[in-house]
Amino acid sequence: QVRLVESGGGSVQPGGSLRLSCVASGTRRSFYVMYWYRQAPGKQRDMVAWISSSGGTHYADSVKGRFTISRDNAKNTVYLQMNSLKPEDTAVYYCKYVPGDYWGQGTQVTVSS
Repeated sequence: QVRLVESGGGSVQPGGSLRLSCVASGTRRSFYVMYWYRQAPGKQRDMVAWISSSGGTHYADSVKGRFTISRDNAKNTVYLQMNSLKPEDTAVYYCKYVPGDYWGQGTQVTVSS
């Protein structure tokens, strides 16, 4: 059973930065994909970015150039560096582990002046 724990959320003013972390435990796999998703109130959960075990990445158009996903395989940790934050980035951010579709509990990000 894979367990994911996110951290790093909080409140920030527009233009600010936050770095989210997601630690995966209970896995010995070397090859897996880690995703970041987000869900704003009343909206569906949308993919933000993903990173493969070899370091390949993909971003949603809405965050390209502002967010950077990275991973530390030795620590089973994936990061999401979020810069130039906008109010529309406000959401609960979740990480997901594939294969198996495991989800973390989410961390709240609020961007407001």
